[in-house]
Amino acid sequence: MSPRERLRVLAQWGVLGTLVGGVCGVASAIFLFLLDEATALRERFPLLVYALPAAGLAVGALYARWGSSIRGGNNLVLDTVHEGDRQIPLRMAPLVLLGTVLTHLFGGSAGREGTAVQMGGSLADAIAHRFRVSADTRRELLAAGIAGGFGSVFGTPIAGAVFGLEVLVVGRLGYEALLPALVAAVVGDLTTRGLGIVHTAYPAPSVLPLTGGVLAKWCVFAVAVAAVAVVFVEGTHRLKKLLEGRIPALPLRMAVGGLAVVGLWKLVGTDMYLGLGVPTLVRAFVDPALPESAFAWKLLFTAVTLGAGFLGGEVTPLFFIGAALGNVLARVLGLPLDLGAAVGMAALFAAAANTPLALTIMAVELVGASVLPHVAIVAALAYLLTGHRGIYPAQRIARLKYGGPLLGTLVPLRELPDKPRERHRPQQP
Repeated sequence: MSPRERLRVLAQWGVLGTLVGGVCGVASAIFLFLLDEATALRERFPLLVYALPAAGLAVGALYARWGSSIRGGNNLVLDTVHEGDRQIPLRMAPLVLLGTVLTHLFGGSAGREGTAVQMGGSLADAIAHRFRVSADTRRELLAAGIAGGFGSVFGTPIAGAVFGLEVLVVGRLGYEALLPALVAAVVGDLTTRGLGIVHTAYPAPSVLPLTGGVLAKWCVFAVAVAAVAVVFVEGTHRLKKLLEGRIPALPLRMAVGGLAVVGLWKLVGTDMYLGLGVPTLVRAFVDPALPESAFAWKLLFTAVTLGAGFLGGEVTPLFFIGAALGNVLARVLGLPLDLGAAVGMAALFAAAANTPLALTIMAVELVGASVLPHVAIVAALAYLLTGHRGIYPAQRIARLKYGGPLLGTLVPLRELPDKPRERHRPQQP
């Protein structure tokens, strides 16, 4: 490639990455503003939670009427990256935004990254089709959309860029999309902040030198994180499959899920497990009296919410679960409370999403460098121990986590348990 051609490619990615980042940043700013307003309104009027079943009925009817082609959510975005099928419908962005805001307004336990990724993916694909780019460029723009959405909604542009590359294929980074993903994530973050969005500030953890004894404690910590990740992933997927089989109609299924969340809310007698749960998440860094069962309750609330079909994401609930679990483990193992919460927060999502590098970087962007090297160790171990499963069944895998030959093709995680191992023949050298 000549110098002129290289400059042309760099300019192309600069322009397209900036466009994708700009629209992702604006979409994330609108979303985060509405989410804050919805959360504040629910906290002011707690009786709104009783209307969650009705909200589920309404959102379910909306998706049944106009959202049948986008029900795949994050998995639709990942499938489109790999298979290059039809354009992701642009209506995914407003529908998922509306559905997520309503979920939080009425108390559903869900997150933000799913909405950001879906908005970013649909907007990036619209840009790709508007400029009639090649199939390869389209795939790279979709990765940039994921990066721009993720980085802007959390205020973590470097983690967003790496997440956009790492989430596509388990154990492999797609460096061909590095520049557009980085540009989109940085521009998206600058745009969101420029529009007045202020992200959650987390306490900076204590500095802890790594010793042999501390390393042994982190190994025990990682086993616990992996176990909780498996429970969350399998529990959410199995509950979703069970409810789809028993209640085929989406509106009714979401209404039943809403009733279950209201029942759990009345059972525990506290609002701390509704919505994002950010106050309790931050509290996990500093409160040695945090209830030991907090992580389990949040896991149950989130699995029921998402399993029933409500919209949102998994990151912030998994941050809550991981930080609360880390709080308990730190007390048991004699680790600093704030460091345990920070490591648990990042490592649990790293294990559940198969993105240990992105979440290690994200931890540094959120709480500072004192979390290293501890978070990298726990995230990597938990990622391996979680096995070949994840919150995104459409993630592809090219080689099993424990090594061995390359698989014959990129295989979706959702297909691994259903196919005999011999069908995944290794690639010939």
